[in-house]
Amino acid sequence: MIVVTSNSCTAFDGHRRIASGSFPDVSSEVHKATQNGAAGPMLIYDDATGKVIDVDSRAIAEESLPTDEPRGRGRPKLGVVAREITLLPRHWDWLSEQPGGASVALRKLVEEARRTSGSKDQTRKAQEAAFRFMSAMAGNLPGFEEAIRALFAEDRRRFATLIAAWPEDVRDHSIKLAFADRGAA
Repeated sequence: MIVVTSNSCTAFDGHRRIASGSFPDVSSEVHKATQNGAAGPMLIYDDATGKVIDVDSRAIAEESLPTDEPRGRGRPKLGVVAREITLLPRHWDWLSEQPGGASVALRKLVEEARRTSGSKDQTRKAQEAAFRFMSAMAGNLPGFEEAIRALFAEDRRRFATLIAAWPEDVRDHSIKLAFADRGAA
């Protein structure tokens, strides 16, 4: 099954970027490139996570694209999803004493945590996405290990210097994943 966590993905034919955008648009371009004899390997990356989207490029066609999944438990109109959590008894005791009950208290705690650590979370997610992409596409390229160190040290200038000799599309996409939401390198 195809799981895409963002609205954007990018396809590569080897080190050459062939398309970026929504999954249906990108998969259509991959299908065209495959039909036209692209050398490969053809890989589609989820831009939010840097993970490869597992698809059979030979089978990509408009009729094979994922459709809306059936809704599960919860309050779907509100976007509420029921999941299991595990807490110690003292945590359940505290939650049961809160106004509105456990669900309200947990939602408030999550929202507060998102407000206070939002930029750190965004930085971490960008670094992880860039790391996944770079590991797959540039793991054998010169300066890879030092570039990863610079990425996690948030040394943008050194990062850009270390990847300057990489194939243009791989270099540009690495920078986009690592720093796009926080300003270019």
